[in-house]
Amino acid sequence: MKEKILTEHLRELLEFSTIINSSLEIEEIRKKACEASMRLLNCEAGSLLLYDEKTQELYFDVALGEKADKIKTIRLKLGEGIAGWVAKNKESVIINDVQRDPRFFRQADQKSGFKTKTMVCVPVLMKERLIGVLQAINKKDSVFNDYDLELLRALASQVAVAVENAKLYNELKETFYEIVFALADTIEKRDPYTGGHTKRVMDYSLLIGIEMGLSKKELEDLKLAAILHDIGKIGIRDVILLKEGKLNEEEYQIIKNHTIYGAEILEHIRQLKDIVPGVKYHHEKIDGSGYPEGLKEEEIPLIARIIAVADTFDAITTDRSYRKGLPISVALEELKKKAGVQFDSQVVEAFQRVIMKKRK
Repeated sequence: MKEKILTEHLRELLEFSTIINSSLEIEEIRKKACEASMRLLNCEAGSLLLYDEKTQELYFDVALGEKADKIKTIRLKLGEGIAGWVAKNKESVIINDVQRDPRFFRQADQKSGFKTKTMVCVPVLMKERLIGVLQAINKKDSVFNDYDLELLRALASQVAVAVENAKLYNELKETFYEIVFALADTIEKRDPYTGGHTKRVMDYSLLIGIEMGLSKKELEDLKLAAILHDIGKIGIRDVILLKEGKLNEEEYQIIKNHTIYGAEILEHIRQLKDIVPGVKYHHEKIDGSGYPEGLKEEEIPLIARIIAVADTFDAITTDRSYRKGLPISVALEELKKKAGVQFDSQVVEAFQRVIMKKRK
């Protein structure tokens, strides 16, 4: 019987290792770690507290209310509470009468409405560097023992690797976005009237994308495409790009090439291939009168249709060299008027809803 249980626990640890190391999302790792703690140790709850090196605090979320519709983040200083003691001393503990332990942090129970009775708590370490603390709470029909402690330690060692990988990934991702923004900023620096345009178009685009229920991957592509939608303007001469007043036909044809230039620049980066359509086609129109290829309706990629609305809205509402920005109500009316002709009607409707929600 014992061998069967041991085999089952080893299988679950291996399964958990595979799942957790395939994720680079901290919240997903936290969720899976808690679920694994509960399964392996047969307990009511599990908790992964992460260590914030800047503030030197542990932080974790507790759900409030019957339906857990409110989340409260609790932070503990090193040495505060049982978890804080474990983090500070980098030692594991088994406590089978938590309520009587002087280290117990009662506020967590008070906020969550959960009563902590028994606990196993272990430090999550990466080469002796503190990553966080893993807890298993309230053993079902029994009390925690040394075997439970060893199981949680084994789990914690896997959690440490997964969290560290996720943090490194997030740091690389942040650096990547900083570089992308710096690239876009080189365009804005050439034209004082477009300051902040890139960020606003990105923000509007993401609001639309979220409202339309785009997936996480689609939102990532939309975000990058919106940031880089005008990158091709780096290939347009200043005498045309910064011209005050209306462009003549020849100049207009030249500036239209920025969509093609942008696509050509990004096509050299394999990892950005999915955002090229958003950059190349954000000036296409639903009726086929846009550029560079005169695409119609569904032929135009969705991210391009979204950026088109966000880009036009920002152009209407911000100051330009030849006019002052117009009120939001005027811009929304203009989008509505051209829905189904220049813009995707569903995208315009989604943006209208977003703006109305924000103005309430």
